[in-house]
Amino acid sequence: MLDHKHTKISIFSFITFSAIFYLMLCDFLIYHDSLHPGTLVEVLQHRNGEGIRSTLTLSHTPLRSMQEENEGVGDRNHGVLVAPLNANEEERIAWFRGKLREFKILNSDKLSRRFHARVLRFFSHECESRFFMIWESPAGSFGARELMSIDSVFKVHPKACLVILSRTLDTIRSYRVLKPILDEGFKVQPVTPDLQFLFKGTPAEAWLNELKKGKKDPGQISLFQNLSNLIRLAVLYKYGGVYLDIDFVVLKPLSLLRNSIGAQSMDAGNKHWTRLNNAVLIFDMNHPLLLRFIDEFVLTFDGNRWGHNGPYLVSRVVKRLGEKPGFNFTILPPIAFYPADWKKIGGLFRKPKTRSESKLVDAKLLQLSGESYGVHLWNKESRRLKIEEGSVMERLISNHCVTCKNLGFISPTKL
Repeated sequence: MLDHKHTKISIFSFITFSAIFYLMLCDFLIYHDSLHPGTLVEVLQHRNGEGIRSTLTLSHTPLRSMQEENEGVGDRNHGVLVAPLNANEEERIAWFRGKLREFKILNSDKLSRRFHARVLRFFSHECESRFFMIWESPAGSFGARELMSIDSVFKVHPKACLVILSRTLDTIRSYRVLKPILDEGFKVQPVTPDLQFLFKGTPAEAWLNELKKGKKDPGQISLFQNLSNLIRLAVLYKYGGVYLDIDFVVLKPLSLLRNSIGAQSMDAGNKHWTRLNNAVLIFDMNHPLLLRFIDEFVLTFDGNRWGHNGPYLVSRVVKRLGEKPGFNFTILPPIAFYPADWKKIGGLFRKPKTRSESKLVDAKLLQLSGESYGVHLWNKESRRLKIEEGSVMERLISNHCVTCKNLGFISPTKL
């Protein structure tokens, strides 16, 4: 009888030890994968086959970016690598030279040099469409809003492949924050970018070399933010596909659009666009307009003026081109990607308080469903806003999110 009990205990101990060892091995494989040209997706699909599900818990209250609350968590470079306030050009360049080693994104290393091979391998997974996003903040800042944006891509494009260009997410932490998406079988992969490769053969190649030598004024605005404007152009030029800011909610398929950019604003009288935006870009590989954008970035870079290297840049280039032949692209009206201006985005988050306001919410939802491909949330303006019950945003998320309810994103009693 005693031997029988000991046998049961031994078997139980062996099973327990095996399970613990298996979990440790899987975590090692995931970490190992982030350092080699494999894919996080493959490892996670194997784990899901064993019935392991996400245990990630997120706040039920405001569905907003966690960037503000977690500033400095993880890779702290992003919180401190901004030139001193009120420094002049000479002082900023001197500061930049002293900090060059801390700007890891500028340098190629063993991980970043595998960028191209990893991207090609990932895109070999029967991708119906290619999507790109950029995340330059600490991994700890990646929160509910970012997951919601990614989720909306796959709600509409379940067989798409999404590459997130990010050094901070290309670690074991990325498994934890992206696992709710990967648990659904969607294909998403963070990859550390190699700027030397991305910019090679474009005007940005020489500009990057000068920057790495400390010969450029980085400006007062975060260099990471300005580099994001250039990286999105370069990655589309190299691979083609769809670039989205990570605060964009997709409502309708984007895969049918080609060589398209959206107007942010339009003249109410003549119906001509007054400003374009680069939060959504859809272009074929090697498109000449992208090369014009890159050239403009290099020739007119100014790190002190917000928007100069982004929305204002694409607006300048397209305005100069006019009707010049050979570029073949489409400008979509504001309702396509920017149905709410950044000054009015708060209205989408507020609940209706009267019957007439409820009718306005219904009308707005009807308009969005018919005319908009998605909604840019202008995260800088809206990230502190709470999504209120019955608001346009609450109803949009209810209808355009796969994992939100499972993760507690939508809980009217809490909102």
